[in-house]
Amino acid sequence: MHQQPIPAGFHPLPPGHLANVVTCLEMTERPALRPAPDLPGLSLARLGAADTERFRALFRAVGQDNMWFSRLFMAEETLAGLIGHENVQCFALVKEAQDIGILELDFREAGQCELSFFGLVPSEVGSGAGRYLMNAALERAWSQSIGRMWVHTCTFDHPNALGFYRRSGFRPYQVMVEVHPDPRLTGHLPREASPQVPIIP
Repeated sequence: MHQQPIPAGFHPLPPGHLANVVTCLEMTERPALRPAPDLPGLSLARLGAADTERFRALFRAVGQDNMWFSRLFMAEETLAGLIGHENVQCFALVKEAQDIGILELDFREAGQCELSFFGLVPSEVGSGAGRYLMNAALERAWSQSIGRMWVHTCTFDHPNALGFYRRSGFRPYQVMVEVHPDPRLTGHLPREASPQVPIIP
């Protein structure tokens, strides 16, 4: 369904809601991989339908201060069906037996791959693990029969996210505004999450 563009100007939000600017990016051919540092001890662990508890813990650890919330609203059966889907590849990035990053590749739309989730726990940002994880994502995605890979980032994400995606070969193609309930007010995230975003009931 065609959506009308938001007119210029200021627009008040419903009580208890947030808005953020979303940038959509894509690539339509396999990129050259950027050099990744030598980081021994990193590995990818595949997550499936039985791993919803581990997934949610990692989702929170990576995304809590970037206002990641979508999977926290999902029913257990829905989440299990998604991460266990045959055309979805979900991984934990593991270092010294600890989950430090998340990667999800969604191939459910023929000929395309959505980089659904990608990120590191805060203590690993800047360590080089992100480049390792992105190279793994690109290699896995483009080993399939796709003609397009896409991702979106938003103003709640890490400030370096957009630049990182662009350096990895993604190109911006659309900007949108997302309005949603504040997950700290619904109880899906703790009140202290994303302290840079004010809570306005």
